[in-house]
Amino acid sequence: MIRDPHISLFEVVICLSNSMDLINPHVVDHHKRVACIALSIATELGLSIEEQNNIVIAALLHDSGALSYEERADAMMFDADNLAGIHRHSKVGYAILNNFSPFEEVAPLILFHHVNFDGSNDSDFKGEAIPLGSYILHLADRVDVLIDKKKDILSQVDYIMKKIRDHSGTIFMPELVDTLERLVKKEAFWFDINYSSMKHIINRKSGLLLLELNVKDLLSLSNLFCQFIDFRSTFTFNHSSGVSACATKLAELSGFSERECNMMKIAGYFHDIGKLAVPSSILDKKDKLTDDEFRIVKRHVFFTYSLLEPINDFEEIIKWAAFHHERLDGNGYPFHHASANLSLGSRIMSVADVFTAITEDRPYRAGMTSEKALGVLKKMVDENALDKNILMILEKNYDLINSIRLNAQQDTSKTYDTYSKLGIKV
Repeated sequence: MIRDPHISLFEVVICLSNSMDLINPHVVDHHKRVACIALSIATELGLSIEEQNNIVIAALLHDSGALSYEERADAMMFDADNLAGIHRHSKVGYAILNNFSPFEEVAPLILFHHVNFDGSNDSDFKGEAIPLGSYILHLADRVDVLIDKKKDILSQVDYIMKKIRDHSGTIFMPELVDTLERLVKKEAFWFDINYSSMKHIINRKSGLLLLELNVKDLLSLSNLFCQFIDFRSTFTFNHSSGVSACATKLAELSGFSERECNMMKIAGYFHDIGKLAVPSSILDKKDKLTDDEFRIVKRHVFFTYSLLEPINDFEEIIKWAAFHHERLDGNGYPFHHASANLSLGSRIMSVADVFTAITEDRPYRAGMTSEKALGVLKKMVDENALDKNILMILEKNYDLINSIRLNAQQDTSKTYDTYSKLGIKV
């Protein structure tokens, strides 16, 4: 019997923060550096632990709405000209994260984190009360953007602070600039930002590790992860929701408990998180992938495993999520696990992933009919790729499972369309 997982909110947020680094390798650890800077400012100001924690979470997720390589790159420009683009990713992040109740006070900090103190770039937010935390995030974010990661950090302090002072009262809140002036006199402030174990620094200085998610919270949060993962592509924007729904029903029909079915649903939402490392140009390609492109795609399951592995009590979910391209004959990827190392949950996820991929509609082709889909799946069983018993369950309950897939993906499509109607390009 699989026990109830005890999941740290901090570990899951770090996982999402790390996953966003995959979109643009040139901004690796940007979120964690901003979190270190913002936490130091919030602490120096004497803000409450709750306020500090909200700022840290917001900092770790502040660019989560930048779903493309280009948007992440634009966000790293100190003097951004594309104001619509800058505010768009803030709106996307807010719209998605605000659906998770524990983030109700975090999401607004992200929404306004690029608004200038003097309001010179806030035509979208006229009349809105800007939270102090947003101004802190903005300052911390711009400080990190100014740092040249190839040079000694202390040699850059004068340049960085001059740039910040020059914009005090316009881009930045003067009180926060004064607070930063006090902090930068300490070499440790800069060393913390450059230290490879920033995760541990943030955890040590905040109370986030003590905050736990129950399975219901984790279900809700993993569904949000699914949107950040899939909404990058117009071809697969509702894929993970379909896989999750199929895998959960197959698990139930295979005798899994309610708790195990919930864990399977979570694994389905997470299974393609590693695809954030795959360029959108490949994800959206209509034609057959080249060998080089396919090699890039094959990395995604390894990244799924690597991103989820640090989360305590996630062992089963990781196996179910990350082994969905393994085969019973050991010729899958990336670990080449054979049947002896593939649990029932991993086998279920493999069937759910293939079934969803071949039956869902894509902009360039319609999903397969039941007859054709079952033919493909049976051929894979004959080749010792998929589990015969799970396919038998799917075949026996085909209409039910396919209906569940369709409903789940239609719900996701409605969410996707809602963001589009708000003028948010995702």
